[in-house]
Amino acid sequence: MYPIFDPTFIFDSYSCRLEKGTHRAINRLQEFLRKVNKNNTKTCFVLKCDIKKFFDSIDQGILISLIKNKIKDENAIWLLEKIIKSFSALPGKGLPLGNVTSQLFANIYLNELDFFVKHILKIKYYIRYCDDFIFLEEQDALEKIIKSINNFLAQKLKLFLHPQKIIVKKYHQGIDFLGYVSFPHCRILRTKTKNRMIRKIKRKIKDLRSGKITEESFSQTMQSYFGVLKHCDSYDLKKIIKRILENNDSL
Repeated sequence: MYPIFDPTFIFDSYSCRLEKGTHRAINRLQEFLRKVNKNNTKTCFVLKCDIKKFFDSIDQGILISLIKNKIKDENAIWLLEKIIKSFSALPGKGLPLGNVTSQLFANIYLNELDFFVKHILKIKYYIRYCDDFIFLEEQDALEKIIKSINNFLAQKLKLFLHPQKIIVKKYHQGIDFLGYVSFPHCRILRTKTKNRMIRKIKRKIKDLRSGKITEESFSQTMQSYFGVLKHCDSYDLKKIIKRILENNDSL
């Protein structure tokens, strides 16, 4: 299914696609922010949205009809219907989060939203990662966008924006997206992500001490964390992590 559907997706859809992912999405956002911000000469407003209970709210009938628009083989459709209908949060609703196919199904479903945003609303600066999406527009246009998106989601996809997760911010206030917070002169790790990382490192140290994990496993964990940190300004956090490790260097 992937080679059939992926070419139909917009460029700025970044979830579970080859040569996309969170870090490319963050880099793209920063590229957009710099363009709209015009080197700190113009106020840049950002609208961030999230769909309420997205995976549990996907309408299975709508999803199957979207798939049938591209796939005509009856055996394939039979199998796909079996997979989609094997789970339901409510009658006829929902996809299982752990299912490998669910991420592709999610992209197929929200590709309808992407098309509406890019070709009907004609919004130039828009990025989506699964059910998290961001718009860069003039402040007075953002309220209209919220209303248009909510109407489209309700009428066409039977989805709704999460009312507590509709956020409008200025660039200089920091744009929190996919675990990082972007500012005009830097990008830092989200505070919750940073604190969670420190807690996990301390827990891994305890596991190493007790013999629950090997030195190799511990090293792999640390390398993955440092891989995350290389995508942001993390000098102070690296100092904290170094101090934690040095206090346990007897390990």
